[in-house]
Amino acid sequence: MRANEKLILAVPKGRILREAMPVIRSAGIEPEPAFEDDDSRLLRFATNIDAIDLIRVRSFDVATFVAYGAAHFGICGNDVLSEFDYSEIYAPLDLGVGHCRMAVAELAELSGDDDPATWSHIRIATKYPMTTRRHFAARGVQAECIHLNGAMELAPTLGLCRYIVDLVSSGATLAANGLTEVETIAHISSRLAVNRTAWKTRQREISGWIGRFREALDAVAA
Repeated sequence: MRANEKLILAVPKGRILREAMPVIRSAGIEPEPAFEDDDSRLLRFATNIDAIDLIRVRSFDVATFVAYGAAHFGICGNDVLSEFDYSEIYAPLDLGVGHCRMAVAELAELSGDDDPATWSHIRIATKYPMTTRRHFAARGVQAECIHLNGAMELAPTLGLCRYIVDLVSSGATLAANGLTEVETIAHISSRLAVNRTAWKTRQREISGWIGRFREALDAVAA
């Protein structure tokens, strides 16, 4: 990282970005018009602040860009931070957006005869294998994880596995696919994630932006 280069803020695509934009704007950052253009193929955007550009990437990739210093800071769910557990990331601020929960689910028709206290080995489909293994290992359960990136709800109905671990908001998608929650692993929200090297080498700038985001949260909540 060069001390005089632009600061790069990585933001995730989709629902979290829509929820986070009021906070970003309240912090004083306004992206160029192409950012709101659905037909634009751009991934990097100028802002009203000459010293800051935005990059828009997949939610899982925000943590990677920040950890490896390609972005100085970013907005990332604690589900992703927990899964990768990058030591290079410092997450000082909960932005209070992207609320959901990480839950274990199974077919509703089987749940009545199932007691989680009796589990010793289970097969689970998830895009969070590291988090899932840690959760079950803590109580002595061996979790065999099948890594899927989407369509998780199909796995139990097609016999791939009995359980899934996925993010749940309303629970409507689970119910529509004949699944029910068994237990909650963690409550999820999005954080301001900072590259530790950037925070050390450009502490005044990064600390200033952490402060502005903290003030923006107060303003949005007021």
